[in-house]
Amino acid sequence: MSIEGEAAVPSGADNGGVDPAVHDLIDSLVAEPWGQVAPSVYETARLVTLSPWLEGHAERITFLVRNQRADGGWGPPDGYALVPTLSATEALLATLRTTRFGAQRYGGKADLAAAADRGVRALTIWLRTDLLVPDTPAADLIVPSLVAAINQHLDWVSQSPTMWQGSRLGLPAGMDDTRLAKVRHALAAGVELPPKLLHFLEVLDPAARRDTGIHPVPPGAVGASPAATAACVGDPDTLAPTDPALTFLATVATGHGGPVPCPLPITVFERAWVISGLRRAGVQFAVPPSVVASLRGALGPVGSPAGPGLPADADTTSVALYALGQVGQAVDPQSLWKYETADGFCTWPGEDGFSVSTNAHVLDAFGHYVRSGADPEPRYVAAIDRLTATLREHQQVDGEWSDRWHASPFYAIACSTLALNDFGREPAAGESVTKAVRWILANQRDDGSWGRWGGTLEETAYAVQVLLSTRTGVVGVGPAAKRGYTYLHEAATQTIGPALWYGKELYRPTAIVRAAVLAAMHLAQQHPELTVPAGGQGSGTAATVQPKPRQTDEKPRSGPLEGFFGHC
Repeated sequence: MSIEGEAAVPSGADNGGVDPAVHDLIDSLVAEPWGQVAPSVYETARLVTLSPWLEGHAERITFLVRNQRADGGWGPPDGYALVPTLSATEALLATLRTTRFGAQRYGGKADLAAAADRGVRALTIWLRTDLLVPDTPAADLIVPSLVAAINQHLDWVSQSPTMWQGSRLGLPAGMDDTRLAKVRHALAAGVELPPKLLHFLEVLDPAARRDTGIHPVPPGAVGASPAATAACVGDPDTLAPTDPALTFLATVATGHGGPVPCPLPITVFERAWVISGLRRAGVQFAVPPSVVASLRGALGPVGSPAGPGLPADADTTSVALYALGQVGQAVDPQSLWKYETADGFCTWPGEDGFSVSTNAHVLDAFGHYVRSGADPEPRYVAAIDRLTATLREHQQVDGEWSDRWHASPFYAIACSTLALNDFGREPAAGESVTKAVRWILANQRDDGSWGRWGGTLEETAYAVQVLLSTRTGVVGVGPAAKRGYTYLHEAATQTIGPALWYGKELYRPTAIVRAAVLAAMHLAQQHPELTVPAGGQGSGTAATVQPKPRQTDEKPRSGPLEGFFGHC
């Protein structure tokens, strides 16, 4: 069963009314300043184990049982199911070991035992095969921690005749618990953790979390994670009822009726992506002054984090800078030089891997600043040449890009293509854009949608944006874009679709996905060569808007513990 989600756009936009839906979305940025993220199986299960005392415990268990797949797993297809399935299975086994919380309130242990059994069986099968574990953040910490916890539960239940007697889980091929042991040892010794590891505090040894100097930051979160915050709280009886961490957990749990999302808060991340995506598509709307101020205020010497409790990163910083530039508040992107490497730009120092989308967003930030009329240093202009070449080097022969922060190639293609189209150096940028457009055309589904595992609103929106924001002369763009818009138009009030964004597990930032869909619908409705329904079912209206021209004549002008802790 799939996790229930919100509609891609509110009713009123299904018949082409994009403007009201955009205004609703912008208003929601202020009304829900922590951000809008769908409930997480992984995170919810961690609270079942760590915080059974927290209001909504029975509802969290119900959420887990209802969202179990027919094969016993949880979450998306392929190896992406491993982390949520480990987390949910461990939580159900932990609940079965106690009668104080959850099991009886839920309605009895029989259903929980059956769900846990399906989870154990699925994990046993997966881990005995050559399961490919995706490069999601801290998988080498999360997976060994949860496997060990599940095995402890299995050892306990094996003391009596049960269906799991003698069962044990192994680790995926090529993975061990070396890094987990080192980080736990360092934490127990009082070594200060890098900020990015606080996001995963829940997988560290409970005894090592006490008296380590880790404290929540406003609005009461640790590492922008309810699970990490719950791990920091430990025993709630040791805290005052008004403690910010307890208030944060109660507020987040109440907001979704028990289940919790992750990451949260993501204030800067959400606002930057929503504003920049809509403005890039030519959508006109008023940005609340408080939202603009929050983006400017988040920028520091090393840029901006996605949300409180997370480290600053080049990706969030770039999109925030680009969003500010789009609303006439250009800021010098000098903080991005902190992330320059021999290969391009890293998401954060010490990153293990390369992010196409981060480098595309850095190109957006530099390109928009140079074009804004500022008199930048020559290295800003030179960086545009370098980023053009870097993105081209990471494009596959068939025109595709892939990225380490999103499971879908359509996101990476949209980020790279739009950045190269708007700011890349010609003629090289145009060649890559043309290849990407051809790849998009070749991978459209029969119903007009696009998607990695199946057609989705989010991925279709990225494909439509690529087709309608570029001028390549490739045959078939118009008909394909119209078919894609028809899919969006007819499915706009359906649920958004699967989680595709990289976190502890794949997650869905609801407002950001809604913005992508609205941007694509606006582009289709306004495109001069496309007639699409814009005022009601079957109605056809079209307005003229000229695509953004490519820049063709611009010339270049004259921690010490990082390696120890590894990379996330």
